[in-house]
Amino acid sequence: FANELSLVCDHVGVDVWELIPLANRHPRVKILQPGPGVGGHCIAVDPWFIVHSAPKVTNLIRTAREVNDDKPNYVVERVKRAASRFKEPRIAALGLTFKPNVDDIRESPALSIVRKLLELEVGKVVVADPFVPRLPAQLADNSNCSLASVDVALAQSDIVLGLVGHTAFRRLDRRLLREKIIIDSCGLWPVGFKL
Repeated sequence: FANELSLVCDHVGVDVWELIPLANRHPRVKILQPGPGVGGHCIAVDPWFIVHSAPKVTNLIRTAREVNDDKPNYVVERVKRAASRFKEPRIAALGLTFKPNVDDIRESPALSIVRKLLELEVGKVVVADPFVPRLPAQLADNSNCSLASVDVALAQSDIVLGLVGHTAFRRLDRRLLREKIIIDSCGLWPVGFKL
């Protein structure tokens, strides 16, 4: 629901990061935070086992997984639109893991997004993730991809793509984001964020 709500908000020009806290003020409402997709070794995969075991009665589960599985493509399209403004776009991809403050990249939507950006040759991608000490094999052989500290990634980028809500990214010196196009797919910089 949260991921679909973020798509609706983008479509109608509403800030999802402002809307959700307002909606959650109601005592019986608890909308989760949207992200670039859903990853990990359980939640991203297990619902498909349920759908497979009872396909005629799992329309909601199937639809939820379809929305979540497609969210990385939506993020890639947003980056492509932003990158079209530059002759040689440079993208800082903040995060590769499937959730904040872990080193696990299994079924990571962030990893999927970076791979797709490289496959489509959208631009050079500098990845920063304090929990990933080296580029995974899926990215390591691509000359348009490198791993760097967050400061270096930001200094080298035109576009800053927030993919994982690591605490280190939330604590960034916001002045480093000035004059950058920011695409925040995971709520790194909350409502009221000022450069």
